[in-house]
Amino acid sequence: MKNIIFHIDVNSAFLSWEAVYRLAHKGGKQDLREIPSAVGGDMAMRHGIILAKSGPAKKYGIKTGETILEAKRKCPNLVLVPPNYGLYEKCSTAFMNILREYSDIVEQYSIDEAFVDMTASCHLFGEPVEVAEQIKNHIREKLGFTVNIGVSCNKLLAKMASDFRKPDMVHTLYPEEIQEKMWPLPVSDLFFVGRATTKKLFDMGIKTIGELATADPAWLRSILKKHGEVIWGFANGIDVSPVLEKPPANKGYGNSTTTPYDVTDMETADKVFLALAETVGNRIREEGVKIEVVSVGIKYSDLSYVSHQKVLQTSTDITWEIYQAACSLFLELWNHKPIRHLGIHTSRIKNDDFFRQTSFFDEIDYEKMEKMDKTVDALRKRFGMDSVMRAAFIKQPIDHMSGGISREKRTVDYDRVTID
Repeated sequence: MKNIIFHIDVNSAFLSWEAVYRLAHKGGKQDLREIPSAVGGDMAMRHGIILAKSGPAKKYGIKTGETILEAKRKCPNLVLVPPNYGLYEKCSTAFMNILREYSDIVEQYSIDEAFVDMTASCHLFGEPVEVAEQIKNHIREKLGFTVNIGVSCNKLLAKMASDFRKPDMVHTLYPEEIQEKMWPLPVSDLFFVGRATTKKLFDMGIKTIGELATADPAWLRSILKKHGEVIWGFANGIDVSPVLEKPPANKGYGNSTTTPYDVTDMETADKVFLALAETVGNRIREEGVKIEVVSVGIKYSDLSYVSHQKVLQTSTDITWEIYQAACSLFLELWNHKPIRHLGIHTSRIKNDDFFRQTSFFDEIDYEKMEKMDKTVDALRKRFGMDSVMRAAFIKQPIDHMSGGISREKRTVDYDRVTID
């Protein structure tokens, strides 16, 4: 093969990592992977969905993304464990470090999966399938959890192969194997084909990947636009994207949060936006960039969603400026119905080499605000995120650094958790 690409995917990552941690460090006797179990959010905080499930739980029809109530109806004895993103990040780092022992070109695709370009290094360890087995066994023996590895000549086929029978397996999907191994699969299994596209393809009479691959690409493009051409290429195993050791630059930064109770007043919404602006602004400054567009999103209690955006007069990384823009947009957008979810998103990224044009009429000392933000960032990085807090959040139920991975998901107090 011209290229040798692996896709490595951790089996039921969050649940596996929790299971291994309990067995190895908390005196656990029961392996969560061997019983109907799942990682689920906090229903009291309205994050009550299934984040990961075990193989036995899957047999009950439990699905990732469904509510805990739905899962419990299917399996009343389902064992639920809280999410622990601090643990997941450590496990992910250890996982990626092992992959880098085999190649210096590793693209972390998500917290629990990666592409590895083995083209230049595979010969040092053996034949492709043999090396994949080595990596799989190395991870299981050293870290205690299992992975699936797909082997092929490009990223798409390697990813498709890793999704074949699980767990703890190595599969190949070479171009000459596409018709036998991939074409009989339902079209919904193809990368980049979501629910909406699946429905459109079904309406067109296309139900398998093979039927998509042999369809007229011009016909597909006429109905599905550019997306039709892309998925036709995927169905035929065409993918020229390289494995990227460094991720591409962000096209935007954002954060959102589901509030623990419905927001029905402007004052509360303002505090949520200020908390979101804190985390978004921090990320923008960490990357050394500025943004020119701010947008807000509102999800109402009936789950309907609206959004609105504005272009700023000048690019910025100042928390207060992002917050003010968000509040202005919110006033234009809100219809006074109860809100369960708010978000701030930014785009049109600029390098942080822009000098703001000052004016005699400016009421705000922007240079002073920039210095203040950077000082606060440094203090929080050194002493913790709670070391500096705006007075508006003192004795308030709203977290002063909202969005992203919520506080209750970052750690678990195992003294309050029953471990069998």
